[in-house]
Amino acid sequence: MTTVRAGGTAGTGWRGQSDPQRFELYNRWSLYFLLIFGPIVGISAAASLANATGTQAWFGPAATAGFLIQTGVAEIVLARGLNHYLGRAARPTRTAAVLVVITLLLIALAAVPLMQAEPLPTDDGRLLMPGWVLLAPVGIALSALAPLFTTRWLVTAGVLAMGGAAALQTWGSGEPRALVPFVISGTLVVIGVVLSFRVSAWMIGVVWEQANRREVDARLAVAEERLRFSRDLHDIFGRTLSTVAVTSELAAELARRGDPRGPDKMLEVRQIAQDALREVRDVVEGYRRADLPTELAGAREILRSAGITAEVRGEELVLGEQAAEGLGWVVREGVTNVVRHADARTAGITVEIADGGAQVVIVNDGVRPVATARPGSGLHGLRERLATIGGRIEAGVDDADQSQFRLEAWVPDDKEVTP
Repeated sequence: MTTVRAGGTAGTGWRGQSDPQRFELYNRWSLYFLLIFGPIVGISAAASLANATGTQAWFGPAATAGFLIQTGVAEIVLARGLNHYLGRAARPTRTAAVLVVITLLLIALAAVPLMQAEPLPTDDGRLLMPGWVLLAPVGIALSALAPLFTTRWLVTAGVLAMGGAAALQTWGSGEPRALVPFVISGTLVVIGVVLSFRVSAWMIGVVWEQANRREVDARLAVAEERLRFSRDLHDIFGRTLSTVAVTSELAAELARRGDPRGPDKMLEVRQIAQDALREVRDVVEGYRRADLPTELAGAREILRSAGITAEVRGEELVLGEQAAEGLGWVVREGVTNVVRHADARTAGITVEIADGGAQVVIVNDGVRPVATARPGSGLHGLRERLATIGGRIEAGVDDADQSQFRLEAWVPDDKEVTP
């Protein structure tokens, strides 16, 4: 898959993380923990094999040290491999090569008892020990390399490793047919574990892609509004400037001929410019004016594009122009903050009558800790804007539900509100 650079600034503690960051942390540490089971199996198998074959005393400690060193390097490769898969770092080629060399040396070490001992009996569980002491380092290495290679490559490497393990086991047991159940089960276990690591990396990437897509959708919504504004200006200036060019050229020609209509044409050019200036002011004023019904409709669309389930209530209320514009600004700024600064799954916008005026309440479930909250200029500007019309605004974690962030604004309304 095409990976994306996972954005976002980490907060303080678990609650300070966004949902994608929490998902990644949970899966990362799960993989780190699961990788520890590899050396546990390998060391146990090495000890059992040493007892079964009467290997010299140095084999157990040497195998234990080898598995611990391999696991340490594998953890580093896994961490760097996940960063590479997510597009945050370069491919850890050298560290991966070191892991492969250590794995081969560990396999060679595990093969020593098989070459020096008598064939193992096939009537008890000791036949399985050579296989697991050989497969454990392979499983550790392939699991750590899972984010760096394709599924086809990983499956092929797992099957080939099983073939090598079966060949060495044949050397130690002399019973190839007795190895068939172990080869099949061992292959399935190793490949299954390795593929689980690969799938976990893929899921982390998908979650980050979805989070980045939400941010892109929000930016596109803003860009679309700016494009509409620029298109309106282009239409006005394109038409006006073309008319001015033609009319002024005609006025200049009339002036050269001494035609008395020349001054009238210049006055016409001035009138055209004044009309254009008025149209531009109307466009800018319309862009700056926040119309409540329009803002509510736009808010629903922006939240939906960002993957947030939105519920809007009170759209049918008719407010005075001043109150509607003031609350329209609150909706615009509030929804922008939900999309850009919160990790919300759901959001609600309610317009209602309260205290002889009108109020809008915006809630979302994307609460972040106070330590990570950074006050912006948007709410400060809204507070100043509403103060000029006698309104007020409050924002913070909902006292009744600590998982909800609540933005509440009230404005007076001198018009009778009707449904």
